[in-house]
Amino acid sequence: MRYNNIKTGIFVSRPNRFIAYVKIDGIAEKCHVKNTGRCRELLIPGVTVYLEEAHNPNRSTKYSLVAVQKGAQLINMDSQAPNKVVYEWLQEGNLLKDAVKIKPEQVYKNSRFDFYMETPERKAFMEVKGVTLEEEGVLLFPDAPTERGVKHIHELCDCIQEGYDAYIMFVIQMENAKFFKPNDRTHKEFGEALRKADSQGVKIIAMNCKVHTDSLALKEQVPVMLS
Repeated sequence: MRYNNIKTGIFVSRPNRFIAYVKIDGIAEKCHVKNTGRCRELLIPGVTVYLEEAHNPNRSTKYSLVAVQKGAQLINMDSQAPNKVVYEWLQEGNLLKDAVKIKPEQVYKNSRFDFYMETPERKAFMEVKGVTLEEEGVLLFPDAPTERGVKHIHELCDCIQEGYDAYIMFVIQMENAKFFKPNDRTHKEFGEALRKADSQGVKIIAMNCKVHTDSLALKEQVPVMLS
């Protein structure tokens, strides 16, 4: 996926989940943050950030914050980007080469999974999670408790019991990654649910990304450590 009209800025502050103030060409601009997660380890005053300039006169903000520099590593923090790059990846036949249907946003029971897929012989659901929390090369999810995420995992297990295939894809929104693991320190229940899902046949995939200031694409699988 690609962005248009990228600007470079210096992060100043984030008064709430949706808004940040960023200096662009020396002027503090009110910007939309395309990630409602905490991202406290990323959005530190003085760091370099990258923004997509919008040309919609009806918007209250002219820019959307999409990426941040963390040391030598560029991290995409657009929460809508993981689904977009996974959709591109699925359409290229990287998971199911004989897929005859790939449908985003499919309702199942009390959840809306990110993707529903069919081949001539199988039917499958997939849930996608974006990952931006990194500690010394280890990628962690979630960065805040997520009851919704736990519910999705439980219902992916239900899918397995009803004869579907089920996948959960962790999209690591940066390139350098040693391995992925659930963040039990922040939300133990999520880690427990993920390990249970693995034991019941839910396929757990983590992939890093090629990240540029104006684009994002899946790169390769990263080891998943559940123990």
